[in-house]
Amino acid sequence: MNHSFHSTDRATHLKIVVVALAAGIAVTAFGIAARSNIDESQTAARVIKAGKPVIVTSSDNALVH
Repeated sequence: MNHSFHSTDRATHLKIVVVALAAGIAVTAFGIAARSNIDESQTAARVIKAGKPVIVTSSDNALVH
């Protein structure tokens, strides 16, 4: 048993890479599976129409056009 990552052999490094790759694929697959059951009608963007222009000042005087 090697207690240091630097003194391990090539097979141990390969095992670590394979386990990390499998874990990454599992996390990605879980994320895709969890995301795929969302209703498409809820993901539509809402449209907000602009109103009349507003002037904001720091004084208390009323401005009339």
